[in-house]
Amino acid sequence: MRASTITPGANRSVAAWLLVCAAMVFAMVVVGGVTRLTHSGLSIVEWQPLVGTVPPLTDSDWQDQFSKYRQTPEFKQVNRGMDLAGFKHIFWWEYFHRLLGRTIGAVFLVPFVWFAVRRRIDRPLAWQLAGIFALGGLQGALGWYMVESGLIDDPRVSHFRLTAHLGVALAILSAELWVALGLLVPRAARAPRPRLFGFSLASAATVFVMALSGGFVAGLHAGKAYNSFPLMNGHVVPPEIMMLEPWYENFLYNLATVQFVHRSIAWLLIVLVPLFWLAAQRASLAPRARLACHALLAALALQVTLGISTLLLAVPVPLAAAHQAGAVLLLACSLWVAAELRADARS
Repeated sequence: MRASTITPGANRSVAAWLLVCAAMVFAMVVVGGVTRLTHSGLSIVEWQPLVGTVPPLTDSDWQDQFSKYRQTPEFKQVNRGMDLAGFKHIFWWEYFHRLLGRTIGAVFLVPFVWFAVRRRIDRPLAWQLAGIFALGGLQGALGWYMVESGLIDDPRVSHFRLTAHLGVALAILSAELWVALGLLVPRAARAPRPRLFGFSLASAATVFVMALSGGFVAGLHAGKAYNSFPLMNGHVVPPEIMMLEPWYENFLYNLATVQFVHRSIAWLLIVLVPLFWLAAQRASLAPRARLACHALLAALALQVTLGISTLLLAVPVPLAAAHQAGAVLLLACSLWVAAELRADARS
């Protein structure tokens, strides 16, 4: 993208719109976490992108939805005693999650078309935005693909599909933030600091991978095991970490291994981010870049605190949802730092 082909006013307008979209995706991730934690994700058994926008309005509509849910493995194996009132509780979480997804699509598409028609975005930027919109379409289909895995025999969604669903959401948010920050950070404020910039990108990539490993932890309910810290039930490395054969299946299905990997990445960030912060303090950074570095360190401290608390208390819903939100906040701060330090090859 060549920011110089777009007027500063257009840059600010497009960036503001993208930041609103990113905030909505942030809310979507948090609501999705609550939907999963309250076991609400399998309450709507059909994928109706258009018709499904309207919720049940009459008693007959509600009975019809509840009847469909009673045919699912989750009702038969887990919620056989659930009444209509209980069904409505889980239904509304999943409905709001899907409605928010549809709203995000509209909030992205309509301004995108308007900006394009008014020629307030150039062709490279238009292609980037079209790619983000395509990711949004993929995310909707992937969400149903995930839900579908829990409607067959086992009343739990595939943790592979869950992690993919989370990963695409984070990719959308990251892309929106990256483009928006690229439009907002003036060229003059971008000092070419390749080492710090590379360090910041490594931090952002590590945060992204940690969030994906958290998807595995959530999907396998591994957070309800080894509820001690810093040791895992008295061990630095739990003895059952490689109990499955072949060995690589431990990283896919073993609760001990999955939680150990998640913890290990967290420890890596606990070392990496403060080292980066110290290196940034020794550099003569612009005030906003320095502020971004402070925000990254603070976001890491918050996220580590939330993660430990969630683990020790065996994953209470409010803390677990806050922990998922903290991961997104940490990713956003790491991208902000990278955007501030991005070297401008033309300067």
